[in-house]
Amino acid sequence: MFDSNIPYESRGGMTGRIKSSVSTSPSIAIIFLCVISFFLELVPGIGPLYISAFQFDPHYLMARPWTLVTYIFLHIGLLHLFFNMLVLYFFGTALERRVGNKQLLGIFFTAGVLSAIGYAFLSQPIFNIYPNKSVVGASGAVYGVFAALTVLEPNIQVYVYFVPMRLKHALLLFAVFDFLMVNSSDMIAHTAHLSGLFVGLYMGFRMKKIHEKYMRSRYDGRW
Repeated sequence: MFDSNIPYESRGGMTGRIKSSVSTSPSIAIIFLCVISFFLELVPGIGPLYISAFQFDPHYLMARPWTLVTYIFLHIGLLHLFFNMLVLYFFGTALERRVGNKQLLGIFFTAGVLSAIGYAFLSQPIFNIYPNKSVVGASGAVYGVFAALTVLEPNIQVYVYFVPMRLKHALLLFAVFDFLMVNSSDMIAHTAHLSGLFVGLYMGFRMKKIHEKYMRSRYDGRW
């Protein structure tokens, strides 16, 4: 889904190849699926089985590979769901306007899958954390979208707890927070967040490089 050969259109401009609308927005579709999934989690008798079948457990990575994707659509608690979907709504729709629907989906799911793998394989050797807990939530995938958008449009102004700041400063703030809290016992998979963030940075820089090369070729072709 991630096509590194397609340049993005800076500052929200749209070309015949790069465009998105609310009616076809993958970010809105993901939000809808996450909300439906959350209600399924609340069904008595079915909810616990549903969560158990689709949550990501590092111990069963090889036996249950589908959970690398399905865990993204599960959330524990309304606030967990609300904040992830709120960030995805604003940053996801902004990113898809710049890079297109397929690129957005590629970034979201690549970051989501690799954030789970990062949690499973990087926690202990790097941070001395044994990943013995199951993981649910779209946070790692959302971090990937957040980071990719920051690379492409670092100076967008956002509000973090009502404080205005540039997008690049907001990303740095969240990255530092996750790094400092990585050994805490707050039940948050900070290593998954950081993994998704670095995936988003890589994909964002890759797309930016392709875009710059594309723009140079257009400029050179005029002479």
